[in-house]
Amino acid sequence: MSTFAAAVARGKNGWTASEIELTGLADIDEVADRLLDAEPDAEVSLLFVEADDQYLVIVRLDEGEDLRVFGSDSIFAEESRIGALLLGEIEAPALGIDDLAASVSPSSDEEEDEEEDEPAADPDADPVGDAEILADLGISAHRLLTLCALEGMMPADITAEIAQRLGCADELEELREA
Repeated sequence: MSTFAAAVARGKNGWTASEIELTGLADIDEVADRLLDAEPDAEVSLLFVEADDQYLVIVRLDEGEDLRVFGSDSIFAEESRIGALLLGEIEAPALGIDDLAASVSPSSDEEEDEEEDEPAADPDADPVGDAEILADLGISAHRLLTLCALEGMMPADITAEIAQRLGCADELEELREA
């Protein structure tokens, strides 16, 4: 299984990005330690793990504490050791996209237009974890779940769109090209 793991961290001087090696880690706490080591003084650290052009996991660490995890599909935990490492301790599924659509209304006409233009969702997607993981950074749970459910969207595409909205797309792109 091919995996790309990139940490982006926002500190006093803006965003930085670095690739993180996940082999040999025993549990999610070691993943958090690796993320913290990448940028110890970060206000917000995010780890994007893309696997086999099918799965995306986002790990978030705020000021070295408060670990949160979101996965695009629960099956990743069953199919790989890294998936089990990242998602194995998550007990509750994320809210379904239909559940969120019923309870959340778009905050602007622009967001509403954007959502109307999207293709149909993949009915097999089973996201798990904290769908609100990026909400305070400008990416609602509804938007994150929509991105993960879009048929034809690859994890790298989702990561790129999130990075663009967060303002760290250039740093992440440089890392991919290195």
